[in-house]
Amino acid sequence: MSIFEYNGSALVAMVGKNCFAIASDRRLGVQLQTIATDFQRIFRIHDKVFIGLSGLGTDVQTLYQRLVFRHKLYQLREERDMKPETFASLVSALLYEKRFGPYFCQPVIAGLGDDDKPFICTMDSIGAKELAKDFVVAGTASESLYGACEAMFKPDMEPEELFETISQALISSVDRDCLSGWGGHVYVVTPTEVTEKILKGRMD
Repeated sequence: MSIFEYNGSALVAMVGKNCFAIASDRRLGVQLQTIATDFQRIFRIHDKVFIGLSGLGTDVQTLYQRLVFRHKLYQLREERDMKPETFASLVSALLYEKRFGPYFCQPVIAGLGDDDKPFICTMDSIGAKELAKDFVVAGTASESLYGACEAMFKPDMEPEELFETISQALISSVDRDCLSGWGGHVYVVTPTEVTEKILKGRMD
């Protein structure tokens, strides 16, 4: 078993019309044994930028703390919040810095940039970015997430439809992966509000 699969995870971000959604499962396991059912993988950097971290649970928390530290320094120096593109470059540089002993994480970054244009990207554990116009996935359930998102995604969805689509994609995908699941955690972000919802899924 790869170290990336040790704790299990499922992450997906999807773009809508001037909005985006990011969702994860809630399971923390040690291989096939479930340890916690409320593990947080999605973090708010500020109201328009969110990051989801799949991979090893300990590295998820360490990396998040380092990113918050870097973002606070940026806010003090620049007196503004980071744009999602800038934040993605920061995460990429931070990961590449440790390329010989990497953080075992695959980040998914989602945000609203200039003119509230949604931005999503993912990267590997050493910071190689992959940008997308529709959706990005990461984690142990990534293969089934690709299939579900490919089937369900439509361009320019309104926030309500986007929430429904990403939730259905996540729930149906984690049912096909024994290392992730136990419900879901969904954020839908528009220029004016952030909606957070907890999904109930199969509890096995």
